[in-house]
Amino acid sequence: MLGCETLSVKEQIHAQITGALKGAKFPVKTPKDLIAAFPNGADTTCQVGDLKMTAGEAGKLLKASDFPFKNAKAVADVIVDRAGL
Repeated sequence: MLGCETLSVKEQIHAQITGALKGAKFPVKTPKDLIAAFPNGADTTCQVGDLKMTAGEAGKLLKASDFPFKNAKAVADVIVDRAGL
């Protein structure tokens, strides 16, 4: 298994988002349902070094047209892409 130091920030944040959503039921059809799927709701935090992002902040990067999401990977793909990581 790779240590975190060998993964890019983008890969680490992606992994944290997918990990946080591992218990979610998909498809997720609305932003409200997505935030509710995170363990601590909007306060769920992903952090790598000095970069810190809450689910609430990440949710602001999403558009209504992004929904429904079929899996956690799709959510993470959109968030890391729009965050410019």
